[in-house]
Amino acid sequence: MKPSTNRMLTRIKSVYMFIHERGTVTTQQLVDEFGITPRTIQRDLNVLAYNDLVRSPSRGKWTITTKKVRKMSS
Repeated sequence: MKPSTNRMLTRIKSVYMFIHERGTVTTQQLVDEFGITPRTIQRDLNVLAYNDLVRSPSRGKWTITTKKVRKMSS
């Protein structure tokens, strides 16, 4: 796997865990926490939403879904 792909997947997992720990977060909270652009956070959230792991109950807010996450073995 390319280093850039590995970084992206690690960041997306971190975003998911941040939302999981806090319940509901705003896009701005994610931008502030991870120090990346709003566009990058939006792309990461789109990946999570496409896989039904997060949803947006209202504009700019994100929460996890009830879908179970499989732990991948190394």
